[in-house]
This record gives sequence, C-alpha cells and structure tokens, in this order.
Amino acid sequence: MIVYTARKSKFLDDVLDDQIHKVIHREFQRKLYRRAGESEVNSWRNSMKEMRQVLTDPDIPGDSRVSIEYNIPLTGKRIDFILTGRNAQLEECAVIIELKQWSDVQATGQDAVVNTWLGKSNINTPHPSYQAWTYAALIEDYSEVVQNEQVRLSACAYLHNLKIDTVINDPFYKAHTDRAPVFISKDARKLSDFLKQHVKYGDQNDLMYRIEHGKIRPSKNLADSLASMLQGKREFLMIDDQKLVYEMALDLAHARGPEQKRVLIVEGGPGTGKSVVAINLLNEFTQQGKVCQYVSKNAAPRAVFEAKLTGTFKKTRITNMFKGSGGYIATESNFFDVLLVDEAHRLNEKSGLYGNQGENQVKELINASKVSIFFVDEYQRVTFKDIGSKAEIRKWAEALGATVCEQALRSQFRCNGSDSYIAWLNHHLQIKPTANLNMDGLDFEFKVFDNPAAMHQAIREKNKTKNKARVVAGYCWDWKSKKNAQAFDIEFPEFGYQAQWNLDNDGSTWIIKPNSVEQVGCIHTCQGLELDYVGVIVGPDFVVRNGEVVTDAFKRSNMDQSIKGFKGGIKANREKNLAMADTVIKNTYKTLMTRGMKGCYVYFTDDETRTHFQALLNGFEYVEAAPMLTKYEGLDLPIVQAGQEAANSVPIFDLKFAAGQFSEYQQADTFDHVVLPAHLRASEGYFVARVDGDSMNKRIPPGAWCLFHFNPQGTRNGKIVVVQHRRISDPELGGQYTIKRYKSEKNLGEDGVVNSVIVLKPESTNDKHEAIVLSAEDAEEMVVVAEFLTVV
Repeated sequence: MIVYTARKSKFLDDVLDDQIHKVIHREFQRKLYRRAGESEVNSWRNSMKEMRQVLTDPDIPGDSRVSIEYNIPLTGKRIDFILTGRNAQLEECAVIIELKQWSDVQATGQDAVVNTWLGKSNINTPHPSYQAWTYAALIEDYSEVVQNEQVRLSACAYLHNLKIDTVINDPFYKAHTDRAPVFISKDARKLSDFLKQHVKYGDQNDLMYRIEHGKIRPSKNLADSLASMLQGKREFLMIDDQKLVYEMALDLAHARGPEQKRVLIVEGGPGTGKSVVAINLLNEFTQQGKVCQYVSKNAAPRAVFEAKLTGTFKKTRITNMFKGSGGYIATESNFFDVLLVDEAHRLNEKSGLYGNQGENQVKELINASKVSIFFVDEYQRVTFKDIGSKAEIRKWAEALGATVCEQALRSQFRCNGSDSYIAWLNHHLQIKPTANLNMDGLDFEFKVFDNPAAMHQAIREKNKTKNKARVVAGYCWDWKSKKNAQAFDIEFPEFGYQAQWNLDNDGSTWIIKPNSVEQVGCIHTCQGLELDYVGVIVGPDFVVRNGEVVTDAFKRSNMDQSIKGFKGGIKANREKNLAMADTVIKNTYKTLMTRGMKGCYVYFTDDETRTHFQALLNGFEYVEAAPMLTKYEGLDLPIVQAGQEAANSVPIFDLKFAAGQFSEYQQADTFDHVVLPAHLRASEGYFVARVDGDSMNKRIPPGAWCLFHFNPQGTRNGKIVVVQHRRISDPELGGQYTIKRYKSEKNLGEDGVVNSVIVLKPESTNDKHEAIVLSAEDAEEMVVVAEFLTVV
C-alpha cells in the first residue's frame, strides 16, 4: 500500500502550494482508517519541503515518480520516500530514502544503533542507513516484480536538520553507510547527484504500482528456517525494534560485573518476531561459546523445533538447546550465561506433572542464569495458571538483586504484517478498545463462514500448497476420541460435519504432521507457532449479545485444563474468577485467530455472534439505537440544526446517491450538521449523505448513511467515488449521481486506436448490476464529486 504517489512535477506543485501534508494526511486516513498525530503531519510538511529542494534539479526527470509512506509487504513498516524511474542502462530502479528530522545524534557501542532525541527523551534507535538498506532488502525478499524483472534497488538516508555528520558517518557504522549513504543538511546537492546516478529517465510504467499490486513471495516460517539459522545463515532481517532488542541482549551478556544478574523483558504482540529474535540470539550466544538455552513452557514449539532439526543436528545438541520451563528447580545460581525464555507469559508458579514441584518458575529461571531474557505478551495468557506478567518478572528480579531493562517489539510479521488486524481483533473481541473498527484496506484474508464443513474444506484447499493450513477451536468439546479412536469430538449434524481433536499420537508436533489438516487443534498445540492460513471454530463460550461480548467458562469442556480451578474459585470469589475466565477465553481466541500469516477463516457456533461479525466485515458494527428523534430516517446520531455549532460535526447533504445507475437530479443543499461517532474525526470537506440501492451492498448496506470527502485529490483509480454526470439519463432512475468503484482503462479499438474509458464498477451480491462504461466523450461530462470514506 502506498499512501501518496505522483509524478515528480505534481509532487513539486503540491509542496509549493503548501498542500502536500494535507494530501498525504487525507490519503493516510482513507487508506489506514486513522488520523496521524500532529507531529507526523508536521514531519511530512517539513521533510517534503526539503525533498522539494533536492528534486528541483532539472536533471531529475519530471516524469519520475514519488511514492510516500509505502507499506512493505508482510511487515508493518512504512518507507518514507521512494523515487522511481530508469537508470542510464534503461533498467527500472527505485531509490529508498529514509527521512529524519534529527538535529543531534550520539554514537553507541551497539552495531547499527545510535542515540537521539525522540519524543520526550533521548533513546537508542536504529541507524538510518541500517533502516534504509534493510527496507530495500525486505522489498527484494517479498516482491516477485523486483526479483523477476530485475529492478535495481538503492537506499540512502537524509537527515535534513543535522549540521555535523561526525557521528552519523563514524567508521563504526561504515558497514551500513556503505550500503546506504547518509546525507545531512548541507548535502542537498550531493543527494540530488546520488539520485541522478540512479534515476536518469522517467517512470513510464508505474513501477511502484506494479510492486504494490504484484505477487508477494511466500513468507518465511521460523520452524522451516530454524536449521539454517542455527548454522549461521541469515534467514530473517531484523529491522528496527528487533535489531534494538538483539543488540541490547548482546550488550547485557557482555556487560562488566558477571556476578550482577541482568534481566531483559521484551514485550511484543503476535507476529512481532519474539521467537525470531530469540533463535537469532540462541545462535549468536552459542557461537560465542556461552552456555545458553531456549526455554518454553509450551511443549508444542519445542517439539516442532526439535522435529525440524532432527537429521541436521545431533540429538544431544538439540536437547541441550531447547528446554521446558520446569527444569530449573535445582539449578545452581548463575549456572547459565543466558536463558532465552520464549512465550514467558505461559510460565507457571509450580512445576512437575502434578504442579507440586519448585517454588516459582520465574524465580528459578532468573536464579539459574546471569542474563535472563523474557519474551512476553500478556494478552496471550490463556490459562488460570499462567503467571508470566511483567510485574511478576520485575518482582523476582528485584528480589534476586537483578537489574531490569525493558524493550518492546512492534514490527508485525504475521497477519501479512498488519498491525491493524491485531488492533481490529483487540477491539472486536473487546480485549481493549482501538480505532480499528473495520477491515477496509487490510491485506489479510479474514472470512466468516456460516458452515463449518465449508470452512474446513477451504482450509484443506489452502493446505495443498505448503502444508501450512490447519483448523483449531476453543476447548468446548470433550476429547472422546482420546479413548475411542472411532469417536468424533466436534460434531454439527445439521451441516454433516464431524471432526476429531488433534491425534494423540502426533502429540505436540500435530501442527506439522501431513494428515493433521483433517483434525482440529487447540490452543495447546498451536500457541507459539505459525501457519499460512488458520481456520477457527469459536464455541459457545464466546458469544455476542446486543453488541457486547459475553463469555461463559461453563461452556468449556470439563477436560479443559486451562480453566482448572474456575468452578471452585467461583464460590470463593465470584467476581475475580469470572474476570479471569473472561480474559482467558478472549485471549485464547485472539491467539488462535493470529496464527495465520495470510488469512483467518472463522465459524461461530452462535448465530447472533456470526451475524455480528459478518456485519463488521461489511463495514459497520452494531450500534444501540440512540434515545433521540431525528428527521433523517436511519441516522441515529445527534443532529445540530443549521446555524448552530457542535464539536466533531459535519454537514448533512440532503442527497441520495444511487448505488444503482445514475439517480434522479438533486440539488445539493445543506441545512443541518451531524455529530460523528467518537471513532471518526471531522475534517475539512467531510459530509454525510445517504446511499440508496444495493449495487454496492458488499461495502455499503442499502439506505446507509455514509461519510464522504468532497473533491478528492490524487489518483481516483480503485477508490469508491460519487460521480455526477450532466447528460446521461437512465430510463429507470434518471440522471446525475451514482456511487461506484472507479477504474480507468485503455482498450484497443477495431481500428487499432487505443481508447480510454472510465468503468464504474458495482460491488454487489446482486448479479443484475453491471458496470457503467463511459467513453472518453461521455467522461468529459463526468465529475467526481466525492470519495466514500466509511459507513457511519
């Protein structure tokens, strides 16, 4: 996804008119469905003025293309600025420019890490050259267009407020500045010369559009890459916060005072690379001769890793590298140099088969090692016994005299790199509120099925490619097949569906066994692991009633150990245990729904819940009817009469846009304002109007009131827009307005002449609707009035 793209000449005009930051922000909101902070908007304004000075060089072709805020596929990272064109050899090329507003920078002793003022304090951050070249490498890794068409990628950094380059170009960082040179405030001409070396001719074939919409190479899987990583091969580029965590861990392990214990707490959500960093550190520390082990409470990741390493490493070496969290009860203090505790949120207080050994796993791990590194996501605590919180780790670190450092991982590598999908889940599973209310613009396949058999078959089809798709479920069904191999555990007779829980003889390696796609896994066999596609059966323990999530641990199977103690605890402290059960159930489904790197398919056993989530995918959510009267039927938001003012309000235009063909002529008069819901923010040019008809019902329910933006700037291709036509008169509805997906196409005519046409495409479950095709002559009478933003 690219937030802004234009030819160089158009970019220069947008900056000169002091509109560039507004245009970028408008596109940012439209594509990411959230507003940028004031500091980010100001950075666009300031940095783009500096880039205009660089690009005014007439030898940089006017038809080269500028792309701003490009989201790298399969990651959550955005590239500040890209210039595309052709080089002297006529090869297509892209120059990646990392922009910084830093005015001061300090060196550190960590590879590719510098220190600068960010926000309210000085913090360590990746060297901009390291950022730039790793971003280029990621594009090359993931884009088939770049690989197959031999696109040349170059990278650099521009710190346009920095006066002195002594630190940023220190020889200590030479390995990175050689790959991506750094330019500072006095180097605008040098940067122009650098760009001219790579971009001599214009971009006639819209390279970034092809990269954005081209095929993406299959994402890497940690388990598959494990052996080569432990043999020293670089399988995963550690970017930004991953690099910071890696370097901090190395620093802690080499710090003076070996008797001083050190603890590093690394917080990160699903897919942020916790395990990737842990395995990279395991390899590095082992190569350095340090006594280091990878620790996990959950047996499934260890079993899968061991299975993948069998045949490559000796059994004794594998056993020495991967351990369970309960094996450190009697370990002498500081026996290990480093312990890497992955999925630390799953740690228990007691150890042993019956949970009656030891005192506290967190205490025992810190005691056993000079350096303990805990990778934590408190939103993945999925049993009553899970105690691995940051507070618990800090408590025992202090008790054992250890110094504590903390870092966070935010770069998203699962769910197609979509932080927004994780936020969407948090919001709609009602774990915590976020601004991500719909799935629009997310490069991640999320489907709600109304038939479990159809969902399971869809997963089977996905599994044929790489054996990377599985079905999992909440533990709401007894494991009858454990004692009777002929019995089925999960059954829906009305759909002819029956399935067994994961095979007992597969144990913790269920997720990689070829035939296990026929079974259903649970939280214990998939947490800490990843798939391409995951299918999730949500049981009756999680339902939605009138828009509110209601959890019920009594609907869990009695065989489920994750809520062991719940029923007894209810008698002692009902409120506390209900809250704990609510957290466990919600976290369980979030964890299951984030196992997929490319997609998640879901079947909800409860009808109302299924309808609720299907509605969410159509762009709106349940809203309790407001206790108010309104003359605008169906618009259940506060109305402000003409002449009055209210915060966060926009005009209501008394128009009905046809989601059919062009509607009857209407005069756009505005009388009142409507106060937008809290998750939407009013902005200049926004208005609300109603959409009639069902030709866009995949996105816009018939009769829905929607938020629009007048006179959209930039490309219209691919956007849903309101179009006005002054001449066309449809026999049924008359003339003037329609709302459709806009696409500009070039067609070869019979005489060999290329003709441009505008195609206005419906998106409907009703097959009767056809695209409106406007010839070049008709298009001259067409005006794009507004752009659709969202249903209100």
